[in-house]
Amino acid sequence: MAGDARNELDRNVARDARRIDRARRERRTVLAQTAFLGTLGLVFVLPVVGGAYLGRWLDGMASGYSLRWTLSLIVVGVVVGGVNVWLMIRE
Repeated sequence: MAGDARNELDRNVARDARRIDRARRERRTVLAQTAFLGTLGLVFVLPVVGGAYLGRWLDGMASGYSLRWTLSLIVVGVVVGGVNVWLMIRE
């Protein structure tokens, strides 16, 4: 019984040591992390800005003063950007 527990402990320690070594080898550099965060920012901001420009153009086509399309497409851009970021982080 004690031998089985000892063997299981040895296997767990060896597995954890391999994980730690792999984490050290695959550690991202500061530059890589900065590039990843910059990409996340662009993936979020571009749909919002695109929605704002498209909405402003559509509102300009309508007669009178209107912000209906601008606000609607900004909200859609925030949702699309959030989904993009979530999908990118999930990978």
